[in-house]
Amino acid sequence: MRRIRTLPPLPKRKADTHKGTYGRVLILAGSVGMTGAACLAARAALRGGAGLVTLGIPKSLNTIVASKLTCVMTRPLPETREQSLSLKAGQEIAEMSQNAQVVALGPGLSQNPDTKRLVLWLLENLDGHLLLDADGINAVAGEPGALNRVKAQVILTPHPGEMDRLMGFDRTGSSRTSSRRLKAVTEFAKEYPHATLVLKGHKSLVVHKDKLYENTTGNPGMASAGTGDVLTGLIAGLWAQGWASAFEASALGVYLHGLAGDLAHDVTGEYSLIATDVLDALPGAFIAYGKKDRK
Repeated sequence: MRRIRTLPPLPKRKADTHKGTYGRVLILAGSVGMTGAACLAARAALRGGAGLVTLGIPKSLNTIVASKLTCVMTRPLPETREQSLSLKAGQEIAEMSQNAQVVALGPGLSQNPDTKRLVLWLLENLDGHLLLDADGINAVAGEPGALNRVKAQVILTPHPGEMDRLMGFDRTGSSRTSSRRLKAVTEFAKEYPHATLVLKGHKSLVVHKDKLYENTTGNPGMASAGTGDVLTGLIAGLWAQGWASAFEASALGVYLHGLAGDLAHDVTGEYSLIATDVLDALPGAFIAYGKKDRK
């Protein structure tokens, strides 16, 4: 593996631009009891610089998320009896995706069987740029070979447990991936050279083919529900703008996410840090990074 240590600079925005200049992100997320994951990811995509963000949500939950999100558009979609996205939403989502630079799929989706079928259908029918997280990854993990049928450029953002399932590692107590992270991502890169992988955790690893980035930011306070959803939205927002490759958007995303966590830590400490603290600290992380890359 060739270790990458330099991250891309933030391009200066031109005066004569508009929201369409900076990309559209479509986020498919949420189920009953998991609307928070959807909202965190959507808000983070905007904080990551995307010009327009649309959140596709089970129709009965639309009022809930619309009341939480002021700057994000929402799209109520066909749902299952359990209030998760239904396979019946597939064609509508495919049409919506034609106007999006990135589709992010997974936060809080649930493991409902019909929702899993939707995920697999989308993998085979969407092109462009696709980011898979959480239950999106869990759906793929249960279907060997599904990743080889993906038409789009794809980023996956598993935590060690999801990585175990994705790679078919036997679980006997603790995560096998956690004890052999570099070997796990190397095996993934060989098996899926078309994909970019973000293995989350302490010193998150980003890999694509022979390139490897090991993150240097972040702290234990970020081990809190929802911080991964913030990372999903952040990477999607960066990628949608068109100036970063999948690998660059992922590497810069984990760095800025960890830096925001470090800035939040200075205010809250480790014990009280929550996902919204990381989200609220993202502007400061961008400012600090912008000053750093100009030196």
